[in-house]
Amino acid sequence: MAIDLQIEGLSKSFGALVLFENISFSVEERQRIGLIARNGKGKSTLLKIIAGGENYDSGSIVFRKDLRVGYLEQEPHFEPGLRVIDACLRRNGEVADAISRYERVAAGGDEHELHAAIEEMERLSAWDYETKVKQVLSQLKINDFNQKVEMLSGGQMKRVALASVLLEEPDLMILDEPTNHLDIEMVEWLEEYLARLNCSLLMVTHDRYFLDRVCNEIIEIDDNRIYRYKGNYSCFLRKRDERLENAEAEVMRARNLMRKELDWMRRQPQARATKAKYRIDAFYKLEEKAASLRREASVTLSGNARYIGKKIFEMRALNKAFGDRIITKDFYYNFARYEKLGIVGNNGTGKSTFIKMLLGHVVQDSGTIEVGETVKWGYYSQDGMAFDENMKVIDAVKGIAEVVQVGGKTLSASQFLQHFLFSPSKQYDYVYKLSGGERRRLYLCTVLMFAPNFLVLDEPTNDLDIDTLQVLEEYLADFKGCVIVVSHDRYFMDKVVDHIFVFNGMGDIKDFPGNYTDYRDWREEEKATAIKSNTSKNKPQKEQPEKPAAPAAKRKMSFKEKREFEALEQEIPLLEQEKAQLETEMSSGTLDGDTLVKKSMRIAELIELIDEKSMRWLELSELG
Repeated sequence: MAIDLQIEGLSKSFGALVLFENISFSVEERQRIGLIARNGKGKSTLLKIIAGGENYDSGSIVFRKDLRVGYLEQEPHFEPGLRVIDACLRRNGEVADAISRYERVAAGGDEHELHAAIEEMERLSAWDYETKVKQVLSQLKINDFNQKVEMLSGGQMKRVALASVLLEEPDLMILDEPTNHLDIEMVEWLEEYLARLNCSLLMVTHDRYFLDRVCNEIIEIDDNRIYRYKGNYSCFLRKRDERLENAEAEVMRARNLMRKELDWMRRQPQARATKAKYRIDAFYKLEEKAASLRREASVTLSGNARYIGKKIFEMRALNKAFGDRIITKDFYYNFARYEKLGIVGNNGTGKSTFIKMLLGHVVQDSGTIEVGETVKWGYYSQDGMAFDENMKVIDAVKGIAEVVQVGGKTLSASQFLQHFLFSPSKQYDYVYKLSGGERRRLYLCTVLMFAPNFLVLDEPTNDLDIDTLQVLEEYLADFKGCVIVVSHDRYFMDKVVDHIFVFNGMGDIKDFPGNYTDYRDWREEEKATAIKSNTSKNKPQKEQPEKPAAPAAKRKMSFKEKREFEALEQEIPLLEQEKAQLETEMSSGTLDGDTLVKKSMRIAELIELIDEKSMRWLELSELG
């Protein structure tokens, strides 16, 4: 297999901060590599160095001769004045020039120039390519091809840059966070698109399903070194765990040997200047090895939510629209205690507006939102938080609180930051020195330090490393409060939420009982059923005797109904047990008249309650 890229002895540092040192690896033809490391450990810097946008301290980077390389930056920029279609075509050669010229001339209306442009398009067979450009942009929800790039939002600009790299069809594609600013539908489309391309791939992403389905090898940067794992993300998790266990066992053996050597060194001082020098040298090597045991830092969060009452929030007849774009239409919902809700839907369907209405940041057109008195919000916005760039990390947190209550303990601001992987030395760095992911982690820290009992997280996974996401998932699973998550990260949603709101646009909001994968499986089944139904309709049918109409498809239980059903299954046996106990006591012959009357009245109440709850249980059981 040919080698597309060979990296040897590469090192990079910023002052005293060493990102990686003397690392070497290669990318073979048609290899799909995912690059994993914690925030601030040099993932984006490494990609930028390989793409030629950043200098390095030492080492070599060698590409295969005539290799075409496409690079998607984490935060791409375009020259002002370019149209969207020009931005996608600017690196695509003669065909791109012909298409760009045709688009420009067609808008101008000069008949002579238009005729020449059409001839050039036909000579280069560029019509199909233009159609492909527009198809890719449309899949990424970019529909105004003549819009100036400076008018695009950051998310739209990232999608245009992604389209440009995909259309370039390079031999080696370098992608930095390609799933950021894509909704779930776009992410799934991108997975399928990349699977069809015959190219090599080196990418950074926190989307674990995406890594699992696209990559066939994982490279990890850890402790300034490179570790390689053949296979996808699932294989990486298993093999990495084995590596860490082996490393720990090796270091523990070194420690045991060091204890014996230390004992010998103390007992034999006279031997140090003579024949035992080799043992002295060996001792110091063992000491160095034993000291290398590094317990992996982790974000250890302990849920500290304040008490939350039974009333959370109620939405009644909620309506909101921006012109013709409807966000909610006569929407009703009563949020339950400890509920964990995920919100999914295409970009522009109103997910962020919905939660901003709930928080009071956006006013509804009509309807009411009643929030319980005990609710204390913790809002993590996708827009992030504006920190003073020239402030130190520790001062940014101390500006909010000097001490934080976590899990019944009082922590200083510095101790709290260490829970979020900010070492004491890192805490005294200036904010402007932090990577994008480290800023996100600092923002998350400031949200949780208030100990909210209702967390609203709008795209919390963007720019956070996988280690931080894993612990955040565990924290949310144990969180003694309510959670609403808006995210395109399917893995994160599957691990955190009980049910989801699906925003289909124009005020159509569906409540689905289950996580995102449950919803996706159901949606695929519905599509398959619809296709089968349409196929059978189009076939010529023989006349059949009339049959009774098929019963309507059963509606599935909503999240609230599921909770009610589970509660009834526990309540009814308890009521029946109490009724049986009372009947036993009444037949014992030991009760006085007043007690018999009271217990008799209670049995009548129990019979009524059991009948009522049993009927409700039967109704819900019919929903399945």
